[in-house]
Amino acid sequence: MNSIRFDIVIIGGGPAGLAAALKAKELGTERILLIERDTELGGILQQCIHDGFGLHRFGKRMSGNQYAQAFIDEVCKGGIDVKLDTMALEITPERVIYACNKEDGMLEIHAGAIILAMGCRERTASQVFLYGERPAGVLTAGAVQRYINMEGYLPGTKAVILGSGDIGLIMARRMTLEGIKVQGVYEVMRSPGGLTRNIVQCLDDYDIPLHLATTVTQVHGRKRVEAVTVAKVDENRKPLPGTEERIDCDLLVLAVGLIPENELSRAAGVAMDPKTKGPVLDNNFMTSVPGIFAAGNVAVVFDLVDYVSESGEIAARGAVDFLAGRLSGESELIPVQASDNVSFVVPQRLRADCEETAFFMRVKSPSKKAKLRCSSGDASLFEKNCSFVAPPEMLTFRVGGCSAGPLTVSVKNEEAVQ
Repeated sequence: MNSIRFDIVIIGGGPAGLAAALKAKELGTERILLIERDTELGGILQQCIHDGFGLHRFGKRMSGNQYAQAFIDEVCKGGIDVKLDTMALEITPERVIYACNKEDGMLEIHAGAIILAMGCRERTASQVFLYGERPAGVLTAGAVQRYINMEGYLPGTKAVILGSGDIGLIMARRMTLEGIKVQGVYEVMRSPGGLTRNIVQCLDDYDIPLHLATTVTQVHGRKRVEAVTVAKVDENRKPLPGTEERIDCDLLVLAVGLIPENELSRAAGVAMDPKTKGPVLDNNFMTSVPGIFAAGNVAVVFDLVDYVSESGEIAARGAVDFLAGRLSGESELIPVQASDNVSFVVPQRLRADCEETAFFMRVKSPSKKAKLRCSSGDASLFEKNCSFVAPPEMLTFRVGGCSAGPLTVSVKNEEAVQ
């Protein structure tokens, strides 16, 4: 087994991993290794040929692969070590990574600090309780995106989309442009799961119907999807008898949410947050295991790639500070609590000596008017009036300095969306 040593090892070459590698290099770290299981860098952005990326970071509209390439070019110029087609198999709490590839065989990689940037995966049919036969033509939205955008293959002629996640909405437009008839988007919740701009640009602009409080109850066809049955649901998301409708299609696209890829994190003993499905993080994005950091969608599912890149840079700064001895696992940690109408907030805890901290959060329910507040006891640390909040759209804010007591983040709805 080959044994090698690096100061910082980053697992995952998507936008979070790329940003982390560049920031660590900028801060003076020399021995950086970037591990990617695919044959090229970029992560999911490789297959995102639509525009809308880069507005925050680069001030212009870019496709996903253009956004990724801007980082890849800098990584190549920076002399950062990269191992492609390499699978990380195990991480120990002592920051030893076991990985393998065709060229090196088994690798034992000793790291001064590790940044987890493995991204997320899509929920599948069984995770949304679509059981029974498994005919061809039931695919996740990401798989359809890869087939069309990278492989040049049309996986069907007539599609139904279950779920209104952003990838599904974007693929509704993409499939329409490629000649696939999109029969409709069916969402079990009473509000859309994707960004408002994607609802407008990908559905409304192409006259694709969105059916809320509706789900797929049955898939018809043994070898190939022939049709699906949809039905309205009650407030408990149970199908309402008598509302069933059969929709002819040969493709069922699942856009039913994303789950952070955290098998490696759990095996390393990292404490997990049941709300985000990712690691519990401090303000440096360090996990409960000293020297192991997390960034991007492995930490929490973000809605904008700019936030993913920012989280990678936060984790890189933390990793550099850890190597320099400025972070220890023994510092006092102050909890951050999600309160009124807040489903989660990241980071979940702060170090007592922290300075300015960037927070990322989502609300539970939509509101046309709301007040975001971060407080410690009776003291307000941050307040903001929001003209509109909704669960799909992440909110961010910064708080300077730190408090001696627990922080509470709340969103008071002043005008709920009907």
